[in-house]
Amino acid sequence: MAPSLPQFSAARMRSYIFRLPLFTRGIILVIVLLWIAGMQSVWDVQKWGSLIPEEIGLSSMYRTNTFPLVHAGFFHAFMNILALTPLLERFEAEHGTLTTLALFMGPLSTIPALLYTFIERGLFHMNTTILGASIWVFTLIAMEAVKTYKSNPYFMLGTTQIPTWITPFAMVLFVSVLVPNTSFLGHVCGLAFGYGWGLGYLKFLAPPEWALRWIEGKLNLLGRLPHYVSVDQKTYGRYGVLPTTNATMSGHEEGRQRISQRQSSAVLLRHNPLLLKLPPYLSFLCIVVGVAWLLILPLDDYSRKTYISENALLPGQVHTYFAGSDQNVFRGYKHEVDALEGKSNFEVNDKLEEFFKASGLKVARQKYEYTSAGETYSGENIYAILHAPRGDATEAIVLVGAWKNIEEELNRSGVALVLTLARYFKRWSLWSKDIIFLVTADSTAGPQAWVDAYHDTHQSPAIESLPLKSGALQGAVVIDYPFDHRFESIHVVYDGTNGQLPNLDLLNTVVSIASGQMGIGVSIQKMWKHSDSYQDRLQTMLRGMLKQGLGYASGPHSSFIPYHVDAITLQPFGEGWQDEMAMGRVIESTFRSLNNLLEHLHQSFFFYLLMQSSRFVSIGTYLPSAMLVAVNFTIMAIFLWIKSGSPKSPAKTASTKGEKRPLALVKQGDVKALVQEEIVTVRERELFLPLAVVAGVQFLGVLPLFIFNHTPQNMLQSVFIFTVILNCILPFLLSNSLIHYFAPTAQQYTLIKAFSLLLLGMFLSALATLNFSLAFLVGLFSAPLTYIQPLPKHPIIAGILAILLTLLAPTTIVLAGSWHWSLSIGKVLKEAAFGWDVWGMNTQVVVWCVWWPAWVVGMILLFGKPRVEERKGM
Repeated sequence: MAPSLPQFSAARMRSYIFRLPLFTRGIILVIVLLWIAGMQSVWDVQKWGSLIPEEIGLSSMYRTNTFPLVHAGFFHAFMNILALTPLLERFEAEHGTLTTLALFMGPLSTIPALLYTFIERGLFHMNTTILGASIWVFTLIAMEAVKTYKSNPYFMLGTTQIPTWITPFAMVLFVSVLVPNTSFLGHVCGLAFGYGWGLGYLKFLAPPEWALRWIEGKLNLLGRLPHYVSVDQKTYGRYGVLPTTNATMSGHEEGRQRISQRQSSAVLLRHNPLLLKLPPYLSFLCIVVGVAWLLILPLDDYSRKTYISENALLPGQVHTYFAGSDQNVFRGYKHEVDALEGKSNFEVNDKLEEFFKASGLKVARQKYEYTSAGETYSGENIYAILHAPRGDATEAIVLVGAWKNIEEELNRSGVALVLTLARYFKRWSLWSKDIIFLVTADSTAGPQAWVDAYHDTHQSPAIESLPLKSGALQGAVVIDYPFDHRFESIHVVYDGTNGQLPNLDLLNTVVSIASGQMGIGVSIQKMWKHSDSYQDRLQTMLRGMLKQGLGYASGPHSSFIPYHVDAITLQPFGEGWQDEMAMGRVIESTFRSLNNLLEHLHQSFFFYLLMQSSRFVSIGTYLPSAMLVAVNFTIMAIFLWIKSGSPKSPAKTASTKGEKRPLALVKQGDVKALVQEEIVTVRERELFLPLAVVAGVQFLGVLPLFIFNHTPQNMLQSVFIFTVILNCILPFLLSNSLIHYFAPTAQQYTLIKAFSLLLLGMFLSALATLNFSLAFLVGLFSAPLTYIQPLPKHPIIAGILAILLTLLAPTTIVLAGSWHWSLSIGKVLKEAAFGWDVWGMNTQVVVWCVWWPAWVVGMILLFGKPRVEERKGM
């Protein structure tokens, strides 16, 4: 029968740890002790022990031996110990403890270190510091690769033969690309020594065996030291090569041997028991490392301080003049806005049009109407354009003040500040870009209608075209200022729809101006008090990930970002001594910086995670965490595909002397050879039913996607409750129907799971580059699906797992989220439908067409009952 998923054995793991030889234990202990010592601040362990090329001399030659023992942090030390332990244990068991000690504390560390120092310092004229035991890891891997090549020269990838000795090179490239701050040159120097040792050129560096026996005998090391490996107790002989009595082989014998080796290589993955047990553990390791990767991002070593990439912005370099008499103008406008409270949208716009025209600006209006979830959202936007005295109307900046903010509060001070700044900006002749002052009826539909119409992507006649336009929009700033008292700090909102973000330079400009030039505090993600601790950084980052993952618009600025218009919303908060004039000066200085731009913002990051207003991580640092979670599904899919092609029952082992395994004739050119039949046997896969099941469930996700986006608001809650109930019984009904009408075999269930996980891994890998947060969250909730399999003989365990899996269903997560934020499920679904119809939000597509089908397939597998296949030819 095909190999089954292995179970973790704590007893075997404990036995392996207690059997580790002496030197391996010592190295692990030293690495751990040096990591603990590095936590104090009195003695800098890293500076003392790391390999710094320019500091290598006679007095500091010890660094060539200490740098593999020193590590940059816990994660660095843990991963190196994990990789080094099995390799070092095998080396010590093969060569003995004394030889291992002499080599690792001598030439095996010193020669790669001196080679690295020569290349780095002598050829490149650089001084890059390296530390960590990974150089030993790649040295040992290179030794093992040479051994593998001697016995198994190639492995097959499709029909291509790939030499096994190049595997370490691929691993070095993979680590250099995936893991930040790794030394490619250092790892290559380790490989060079490993290949030299494996090929026999450097084995003269090992101490002579007679000397080792003399030392062992004089000191009685074998009797005194536990777990000591003697020269005469080695496992594989001195250099890992057993003596042979085979003299010479004829040409045909050599040909048969080559064919046998090639055939064995071609099915190595299918018949190697070690490799068949590895994928489930490797998959679990990917999930653990992916989550751990995310959790270490707030640390100083993995995040960076923000900086301005576009030098033309020059934030805070100009003197602002918004003060004095302009405060009286603001108070007058605010009095007029207060008087308009409760009036209709058209009455408000009539008054605002008078104010804009009195400032000497061209004014236009735009009506719009949206229908979503059976409700109509209509209104009228009003905007005015200040044509740049020094421009040619090819570029513009937008200042937005919605009449009602995202919380449906009257934006009294925000609208008044827009009117005041319109009058103030008109007096200046320094503008090289047009400035558009936009007042929308609300913060959701109004901005979207205006931006769509500005770029001619609106739907007429529900949304009117704009009678006045300017040039390409370079940026937008939204004012959300609903109160009339003084404030303490500014809250910057920057999240766009579908996880899109503005260019980081825009955010950095506002932070630099507010905190540097104006002395106003800046916060993000509603972290009103940020202590710059690990907990606050992590909380800020996770809040940002949650907003990006949900994909909804967080303010009027979100409507601009899909059109590559960088936009943010500024929200004053708190009780302090800053007034509306300070807010106006921040906006003035920001517009002066944007006015300096010669081209669209492009030099800074568009993909990032902020953990403070002045600290971030870029996509190259955080992307591997989501990719590792997604890759775990792909690894298991490939493993299950290989497993499905295994023979129904393994070839019987020779139990009696003289009994032989069945052989098959293999022909290549003029050479023929007999090889074991199990090596060339591939079981035929029945693909139609697994493909039909996966494709059917995948397309089934279109139904809830359509229903929830087209159901009237008053029926949404009832429809959702019905969906939750149906969601509990649908997998059971589908599984029973599958058993009754098609009776799938164990192979077909394996293929169903393989295809489902393959699609899930493929979708999440692609999604991670567009909306990292959503891909990571869906991957994390779907992780248990990797290990679900039919349990017909254990109905109680299957029932318990079904309950646990139901708690991770998309519908359950939506209910839990609604309860957590104290929202009715009807309101949540209404906002989701509005996002689909108005903002173009695609979170629902991922939930119902990617996540939900994978969950349904997992439940079908859990309730499955594989049909016993008949065996032929007993």
